[in-house]
Order: sequence, then structure tokens, then C-alpha cells
Amino acid sequence: MPAVDSPSVLSRPELVAHAQRAIGKGSKSFSAASRLFDRETREKVWLLYAWCRACDDLADAQDMGGELGSQEGAKERVALLRTRTAQALAGQPTGDPSFDGLGLVARECGITQAHCDDVIAGFVLDAADWRPRSEGDMMEYCYHVAGAVGVMMALVMGVSPDDEDTLERACDLGLAFQLANIVRDVWEDDAAGRCYLPVEWLVERDIPPGQHMKPCYRQQLVELVGEACAIARAHEASARIGAARLRFRDRWAVLAATGIYGGIARKVEAAGAHAWDHRAHTTKLEKLGWLAHSWAGSLRPAGDECEAEAAKRRHTLADLRDRAARNRVLILAA
Repeated sequence: MPAVDSPSVLSRPELVAHAQRAIGKGSKSFSAASRLFDRETREKVWLLYAWCRACDDLADAQDMGGELGSQEGAKERVALLRTRTAQALAGQPTGDPSFDGLGLVARECGITQAHCDDVIAGFVLDAADWRPRSEGDMMEYCYHVAGAVGVMMALVMGVSPDDEDTLERACDLGLAFQLANIVRDVWEDDAAGRCYLPVEWLVERDIPPGQHMKPCYRQQLVELVGEACAIARAHEASARIGAARLRFRDRWAVLAATGIYGGIARKVEAAGAHAWDHRAHTTKLEKLGWLAHSWAGSLRPAGDECEAEAAKRRHTLADLRDRAARNRVLILAA
């Protein structure tokens, strides 16, 4: 029988170039902030982002975070991304540069299978058509799809795996980002048959499940979004405290991303009932403004106001990891 060629792994520069293209197409906000890192850190951030982007696209049958494709076969797609992730972490070529890049950055930064499993569990939940019942459920989902990524990004920036408090602050940033996604994408998610606002929140405001986008419930929806944005503010403030411990360029990049992406949630909240007339985003000029503003912010401590806001957090990394651990076996066996 003729030999079957096994997939080859691209060189490091080729993997980095692929990852740079991925972040450039997938997220203008993160791409802008990532340029503030030193080259070594920037390349590692790109490599990790490319894996996250590839997993998200594969799980949701979409391209660079665009319109959701057919969700038929979602469980099989998630199984495939789990297989490719395991191969990459084992040092085996996967035939996909986004996953091969994960293997590279994992070896360089100490990213483990457990870290990746926490992220993949979020895709498993989506594939199972899962919905959050409680606020804790919503925050657990945010941990899986973004908070756990924040922890991995902190490792990429050189934070010690034993520095639990700084890792928690990194997780907080991911939580704030995902809450911004949730409030921005309420309409799009509803059109796709999804809702990440807790059922208990809807019930408390007499909104029947699946009916929250109807005009007659708009004021109640605005209140729900305000609650989510308040939670995001507390976690964002905590992240700013953690950023003060990073090297200057890392701190600058993290604060820039915090301002740029956090601005999305602030725009949604400020728009009130008109928040979903068009998709909220930060303009190029606003991004440039945040790059300058975050440079100045990097030169001074977070301050007492940040400490007071961060103290309002209701969900810790330990709590979220405990919730995730109780379900991980069931989730990853799906």
C-alpha cells in the first residue's frame, strides 16, 4: 500500500504569521491592543487567540466570528476540536495551524490540558443547547468561554501559575469581556435560538422564556442588561488592579483591551431601549483614544475607586472552578 503522508507542522514564524492574520480578521479590538506587547509576548498572545478563534468558528460553524452556520452536527464538531487540541498538546501535528500553534505556545508557557478543557467545556454546553438558569450558571459559562482564557493569557504574559490572586484578576477580565458580548449580542443570540441571560432573571421580571426581545418587554430587558453590566464593571475593576502587577507593556496592552472592549458594554447600557438598533462597537478613533488613555493609566495605580468597585464582585475564581469541576466529567463525556 502506498504510504500516507502525515500532516506537517509549519515553522514557528509561519504559525505566528497565521495567528496574526487570524486576530487581524477576527477581532479589531484585540488586534489593536495586542500590538502594545513586546514582540515575544505579542506572538504568544496571537498564537493563543488563533486557537480560541478556531475553536469558536469550528464549534459554531462560522467564519471569523461571523454569522452562525447550521448547528446540525455541533456535537461532532466539538468532538473534533477536542481531538485536535489533545493532539496539539501532545506535540502531534493536527493539519490545522491554529491548533498546531496552541501546541507551540502551550509548551512555551505551561498551558495544560486542564486549562484547555475548561475552555472547551463552554463549547460543549452550547452544543448541548444549554441555557443558564441562575446568575451562577451564567457566570460559570462566562468562565468557560472567557475567564479561563484570561487565566491562559496571564500565563502567556509570564504570571506564575502559583500567583492565584493575579490569575483571578485575569479571569475577571475575561468574565467582563464575555458579559459585554452577552449584552451586545442579545438580539443576535435570540435569532439563533440562544439566550445567555439567566432564566431566573427573566422570571423575576415576568418575561416568558424566549420572549425577551418582544417590544412589550423592552424596559425589563434594559433592566436585565443593566444588572449584567454592573457585574461586568466589578470584574473589570478587579482586572485593572491585577494589571498594575504586570510589566509596563503588558499592563498597557491589558488596560487598552479593557477600555476598548469594556466600552462595548458601556455603549449598550447607555443606549437603553435602543441598544440593539445596531451592533455596538468601538470606532477606530475610539480605539486610538483608548491606546493613549491606557498609556497614561499604566503610569499610575488603580486607586481606591477601583478597589471599591472590585469589592462588589459576587463570584470568585475558586467558586467558578468549583462549579466547573462538579460538571466537568459530565460535560467532557458528552
